[in-house]
Amino acid sequence: MSQNQYESNRRILNFPAVRPCENISLHTLLSSLITLSQRISNFNSQCKFFPCNKRNAITCIRFVETLGVFLQEFRDNIKTYNSSCSILRTFFDLYVAFQKLTFLLEDSVKEGARMLMLMESNQVAMMFRFLSRSMASALDDFDFGCVEISVEIKEQVELVMKQARKMRFLVESDDERCMMYVVSIFNQFEKRVVPNEGDLKWVLDYIGVKGWSQCNKEVEILDGELGFEWLNEEKEKVGILSNLIGFMSYCRCVVVEFVDEELMTDPVTIETGHTYDHVSILKWFRSGNHICPKTGKRLSSIELVPNLVFRRLIRQYCSENGIPFDADLGRRNRDITRTVQPGSLAAEEAMKMLVSFLTGELQNGGRKEKNRAAYEIRLLSKASIFSRSCLVESGSIPLLLKFLSWWDSSLQENAIAALQNFSQCPKSRAVMVENWGIQLIVGVLSKGLKIETRQRAAATLFYLASNEDYGKMIGDELEAIPSLIRLIEDGSDHGKKIGLVAISGLLSHPENHRRVLAGKVVPLLVDILRTCEKEDLVTSSLAILATLAEKSDGTIAILNCGVFDVVVKILISSTSKVGKEHIVSLLLSLSINGGGDVVAHLVKSPSLMRLLYSELSDGTSRARNKASTLIRILHDFYEKRSSSGFKSSVPPQEQFIHVW
Repeated sequence: MSQNQYESNRRILNFPAVRPCENISLHTLLSSLITLSQRISNFNSQCKFFPCNKRNAITCIRFVETLGVFLQEFRDNIKTYNSSCSILRTFFDLYVAFQKLTFLLEDSVKEGARMLMLMESNQVAMMFRFLSRSMASALDDFDFGCVEISVEIKEQVELVMKQARKMRFLVESDDERCMMYVVSIFNQFEKRVVPNEGDLKWVLDYIGVKGWSQCNKEVEILDGELGFEWLNEEKEKVGILSNLIGFMSYCRCVVVEFVDEELMTDPVTIETGHTYDHVSILKWFRSGNHICPKTGKRLSSIELVPNLVFRRLIRQYCSENGIPFDADLGRRNRDITRTVQPGSLAAEEAMKMLVSFLTGELQNGGRKEKNRAAYEIRLLSKASIFSRSCLVESGSIPLLLKFLSWWDSSLQENAIAALQNFSQCPKSRAVMVENWGIQLIVGVLSKGLKIETRQRAAATLFYLASNEDYGKMIGDELEAIPSLIRLIEDGSDHGKKIGLVAISGLLSHPENHRRVLAGKVVPLLVDILRTCEKEDLVTSSLAILATLAEKSDGTIAILNCGVFDVVVKILISSTSKVGKEHIVSLLLSLSINGGGDVVAHLVKSPSLMRLLYSELSDGTSRARNKASTLIRILHDFYEKRSSSGFKSSVPPQEQFIHVW
């Protein structure tokens, strides 16, 4: 009967209370009620901060505290009482009311929902009034005369019932005043009037939002609520939530103090048992320091072991404090198409003023201000299509490009992360290329100060390469393809994946085939196939090999690496339909470009023909077509050898079926 199962995905001001099952024992029901009453009482004893409706919340909590004492005494004397349907019904109704009150109190003190709860103060007050009356109504039919409880407790319960019906549960005057301030600021946004910073700070102080992380958490929760209302086509609520997002985004960037916390994103442990950031310790070792920075002990091995426990703790800390975790940036599962429009006039004008402020900081601020502006742009360019469009029109892209050559790892990373977001839009890609973006991004890919920065540069080049002309320009940069190959060779699994995908994108331009082959990527890819257990890396490697094999020079390079046995093995064991499609495509191209020697080798494989027939029924449409063609080639070759009288060790002819 616990409600914990609902807490992780429950919406604000949503009350998924459940009624106890009919055959529950009275003792169990009372124990559950007492547990809930204690949980509600803790909101008061633990001095939880109520940003609004504080008096109403405290009143309801005190009602429950009194009822909790009554329930305790009733349970202690339960042996002298025979339960009836009316008594069970009373406690059933009380249990549902306690659950809903618990949910309401959790929302009232929830970090990240304070602005939303303030603006819903009228609804919240009505809910407190409804639940107080529900508790009183649940006890209407209770026969106090048939149970052994003290006269004092009985009188206290009757007083609570009377007060619960009498209390008006109005919105507090200070809450109303704060709401009026917020609405006034909405009006200023609509009229393109820059709001008074003191007014903004007063609102934030009132609801207890004291720093950047708390402010960012408010934006994230509001955005989640907006997604629900957008799906439900609730235009009025969409407008209100959009206003609030604009308000809190403006405050986050302009008003609150920014704390640039340097958190590990990839913690690793060394021989001594101490944990360091992967990039930092690697730089330490590459400088010739083969000792532990903390203990000074000389290391017999500089092997780095990922600290997954610490990584989970960092992720949890970031989640609880509204701090974006670097590895999670760009992986939010949401429908971004809804963000083309701002949602309201106030949100539109607030974003335009905010973008103007950030662009000014990029141009005229000091190093610290520039870095913060780049970080905020990094977030905003991911948050919505509308904010991204405003940023492009403000001229932020050329300013960010300049920071790529700065010797400042944080500023460089924030700039390239923002540019990666921009590169997903055709208009933004054009602006980047027109301002020498390709050359600067390749420079970061080659010599970026952090491995994460180089990975983001590779991802940005992948998006740019979706334009054929840009793909050629990237290939023309001498360091582009060699740097991507180094990323595959030396990077983490994430870095390898980005490097593979970027090279795959560049191969859409014919001239880049020769450059990729010259970088000796084929042996590296074949080694991934032989040793890697990550299916996404294997699939990406197969995609590149299949593309390279379409030309004769690619076929020669692949054949020199002895790829047959490994790809057939993958074809047998892989569960990836896309990976199998790449293998069939690879084998077909090798057969066509490699001639009889290749086909002769393939027909000797006892399992290949069976696997190809399997693709005819289970593979993708492209895999079926290519498998059909390859089967025909193998069959024709077998028949020619048979008709020439050459003795062969291939399987009997009936295993080869004509595919027309």
